[in-house]
Amino acid sequence: MRLKDKVSLITGAAQGIGLATALKFAREGAIVIVIDLKPEGVDAAVAACRDAGATAEGFALSVTDRAAVDAMVAAVKARFGRIDVLVNNAGITRDARLQKMTEEQFDAVIDVNLRAVFHCAQAVADTMVAQGAGVILNASSVVGVYGNFGQTNYAAAKFGVIGFTKTWSRELGPKGVRVNAVAPGFIETPIIATVPDKVLDALRAEVPLKRLGQPEEIANVYAFLASDEASYVNGAVLEVSGGLTV
Repeated sequence: MRLKDKVSLITGAAQGIGLATALKFAREGAIVIVIDLKPEGVDAAVAACRDAGATAEGFALSVTDRAAVDAMVAAVKARFGRIDVLVNNAGITRDARLQKMTEEQFDAVIDVNLRAVFHCAQAVADTMVAQGAGVILNASSVVGVYGNFGQTNYAAAKFGVIGFTKTWSRELGPKGVRVNAVAPGFIETPIIATVPDKVLDALRAEVPLKRLGQPEEIANVYAFLASDEASYVNGAVLEVSGGLTV
């Protein structure tokens, strides 16, 4: 078990990549802390992690609420004594072309996909530094590498996450804390459930592997980066896209 007894916080863990990551970490022996907005989703994810044999706890909160994030981190530390891994996975989309995008659409995505990553990382950083060890993993995207039509807000946030990752890896690396990012391509998750089949077929055609990715394929990468097998990986942005940007 690569993550045995590692206390691991995973945001957006009730569905999609976050849920797959929680379950992967559970199978790898981690103590899984499920964080998501909807209580029923949190409860279901916690139950699934426990069924996989893990110790798991859940917190229903918005990662945009700094007070709630701080309280959650304090509760986890009080219960388990340490925090080993943070996976900043929570994210949303509110797509529109530049000329049509509202301030509300822009602000909502920046709040969840960028500002909340800052909140969560800052909330755990002191604990990890005091331990002399820890891993922070940030969800970027291939959209944060090359942009995408209709996603001004999302691209800006995911570019920003890469900036966070590069900066924090320099700041925290000397303290024993590794910081890396994962940049998924097109993954079959609820976030693309409303995309028409014709568009999905076009996306598949763009990928050299000729298919969309599965949430478990991203979870596997998070598990590697969180483990001691990645002990010399710091400041990296690992693209997991089937070769989309080749």
